[in-house]
Amino acid sequence: MTRPLRIEYPGAWYHVTARGNARQRIYTDAEDFRAFPGLLGKLSGVMLTAS
Repeated sequence: MTRPLRIEYPGAWYHVTARGNARQRIYTDAEDFRAFPGLLGKLSGVMLTAS
């Protein structure tokens, strides 16, 4: 069963989750893990920071 479409509107905040198929790891090492928020920010047009 698919999820319903997200209601989108300008200025909205969304929670992003990322994982591989069958919950496999998506990062090969700590450097990949640290780089992901910056890459996501560049792709979305908003710079994010890791906490």
